[in-house]
This record gives sequence, structure tokens and C-alpha cells, in this order.
Amino acid sequence: MALVKTSAPRRGDVHLVSLDPTRGSAIRKTRPCLVVSPDELNLHLRTVIVAPMTSAGHPYPFRVPCKFEGKHGFVVLDQLRTVDRERLARRLGKLSSPAFEKVLSLLQEMFAP
Repeated sequence: MALVKTSAPRRGDVHLVSLDPTRGSAIRKTRPCLVVSPDELNLHLRTVIVAPMTSAGHPYPFRVPCKFEGKHGFVVLDQLRTVDRERLARRLGKLSSPAFEKVLSLLQEMFAP
């Protein structure tokens, strides 16, 4: 059986991602996730770094408020995950530029020396 070649996920895209199995208090189930890994990595690796999105929860310091598909919620940067591209069920769209800029800014703050 031949493999179907799919395009690489792009930074800023939102995909439906199967996060199970998980352990402890990690975010579970299949849910929208924001691709935060750079396009150069996404093009060459089978893994993608994603930040889960939720419409529940509280506005903690490392959660970026956003609106996606008409729902208010958060990009949960304190739960970053590296997942195999096989876990990406389908592309749902792209996060708005202002929200994505906040995500990138907060990631820089989180990992700055």
C-alpha cells in the first residue's frame, strides 16, 4: 500500500489532535491544538510541537486568551506536547494573527534565559 503524501503542518495552524494516552493531569482526548514548532522543523521531522486549546479553565499566566471557531478559550502553553504527525486528525484552520503573536511572545518569555 502506498503512503499518501500530506503537506506539512504550518506554524499557527490549528489541528484536531489525538492526545491520548496521557498520564496525570495532562490534557486528554482529541482536541484542537495550535502548531508552535517552526515550519523548517515541521517540513523535515515526523513530529510537531503543539499547544492544546481549551474552552474551559482559568486565565493562568501561561495561557493565551483566544477566539477560535466562535468559541472563547485559551492556548495552553503550560501543556506543550511533541506529537507524531499521525496524531493530527485534520486541519481546522489558523489562529488569528494577534492571538498568535501573543503566543510567540509568551513562548519567548517562557524560554528566555
